[in-house]
Amino acid sequence: MISRLMAQGDALDARERPPAFIKSVYKFYRKLSKNAFTSDAGVLDLSLGLSPANCSMVKKVDKLLRSTVYAACCHLRDGNGLASLMLGSDVEVYEARNIPGLLLIPSLVPRETQRHLLSKVLHRDLSDARHRTNVHLHHQLPYNAVQRCFPHSSELESASRALSFFNLSPTSSDLFLPVDDSIHKPLTVSQFLGRKLRWMTLGDQYDWTQKCYLLDNPPFPADIAAFVHGLFPEMVAEAAIVNVYTPGDTLSMHRDVSEKCERGLVSISLGCDGVFVVGLGSEKDGNEKSLVVRLRSGDAVFMTGPSRFAWHGVPQILPDTCPEWLRPWPATPMSDLDQDRNDPYNAWRGWISNKRINLNVRQMRD
Repeated sequence: MISRLMAQGDALDARERPPAFIKSVYKFYRKLSKNAFTSDAGVLDLSLGLSPANCSMVKKVDKLLRSTVYAACCHLRDGNGLASLMLGSDVEVYEARNIPGLLLIPSLVPRETQRHLLSKVLHRDLSDARHRTNVHLHHQLPYNAVQRCFPHSSELESASRALSFFNLSPTSSDLFLPVDDSIHKPLTVSQFLGRKLRWMTLGDQYDWTQKCYLLDNPPFPADIAAFVHGLFPEMVAEAAIVNVYTPGDTLSMHRDVSEKCERGLVSISLGCDGVFVVGLGSEKDGNEKSLVVRLRSGDAVFMTGPSRFAWHGVPQILPDTCPEWLRPWPATPMSDLDQDRNDPYNAWRGWISNKRINLNVRQMRD
């Protein structure tokens, strides 16, 4: 079991600006080219194993048993088991040497489960009007158009599909109408899924303007909560931000301090590789610490203890790094094309190949 380290419970301001040292690290990797990034000795890439350089940055502290990972993944298949799930050995857990409590778990989520998790979040949950997105700020989402794809529940069940914006054709005439048409123009579904969708919130909904959580919230998806709790039993999934990145997008340095809870934060990466920068300390205390990590599809980060309130951000998404086996999503994997030439998502084939999805889960209260 992964031990929980008590976080520093000092009151922190969500609007405070990051210290200069971590901003400089962020800016450096924001500008670095993909080729230069690959050869940068200061970047932790655990897909390469414990190289001498990696050993100076992390240490093995635990492992997740193969049976534990299997049991957690079963929750995303409605408890029916995963006969085809390919699992290797137990999964190693590493801790950053200079940032206590920052746990890194490479290749935690198996391939099949990554596809299931994408489908749960981007088919079912995105089409649920209770889950807000950045697009809601200025546009109305056409949920009625999604529902028209399956006017009868029996059709939906027979198709083994969820209500989803991916059921709409990329050339659909259904529009995301602006809240104020004097300021914004309508969006097409291609624009929405192409670049406009940047985030979605699950469970407790966050007000980005006021930097606080709302009072009236939908329940957190039970199967995803059970999946996360199965892997990280010392936290309960009550809220999540699903970030949707395209190469060129960034996430500025920040701290997650709005929750009334010091339980760890779970971050799961899907799709293209992301550059993760994390830092502790400041110029005042003279104890500045930072780490730069290359996160690949299926990797997880667990921010506990002092790292729970560390500065962190994503300065870069690396293009053309989505794993080959995942690239067809939401369509059928390439190896299955002969078996399913009438794939309902063929029009969106390859959507994930140019995206990075980051599921950031947190507990709201002790």
